[in-house]
Amino acid sequence: AKAALELGADVPMCLAATTLRARGVGEVLQTVDGFPPLSIVLVNPGVAVPTPSIFRALANRENPPLPPLPPTPDFGAIIGWLAATRNDLEPAARSIAPEISQALDALRAHRSAFTRMSGSGATCFGLFASHKAAEEAAHAIAAAHPSWYVEATTTIEKAHAHVAH
Repeated sequence: AKAALELGADVPMCLAATTLRARGVGEVLQTVDGFPPLSIVLVNPGVAVPTPSIFRALANRENPPLPPLPPTPDFGAIIGWLAATRNDLEPAARSIAPEISQALDALRAHRSAFTRMSGSGATCFGLFASHKAAEEAAHAIAAAHPSWYVEATTTIEKAHAHVAH
């Protein structure tokens, strides 16, 4: 876990391959049970956004903690919870790489139920009510922006996570 964290704040979470809530810089991980799989479109406009530059551009480092997760995390509750949260790094990243705003706008234009930049960027995501809607949005965004990385996928449930032995 320590070696993974040294590679990047999000690496321990990615290696866990389950739904987690991260605190700190990503080193404090808490398992989240009962979280449903979500249909998601990932979009990266293909720009480098160095994390140290993002932190230098960060306007405020004293932000309140995130609200507690909804007790019954269905799609609507998750969207409502996310709407009450923020990514403190997004404004700084968008000021450095305006392409991030274009990626967010593309997701919104294709009726994402919720759209945000992931981590320190430049990857953005949109949540969709169904996998079919996510696939249609991904296809349209990729057609309009062939140089971008665009992928429709589904998050995993802990109960369905498989570990290779």
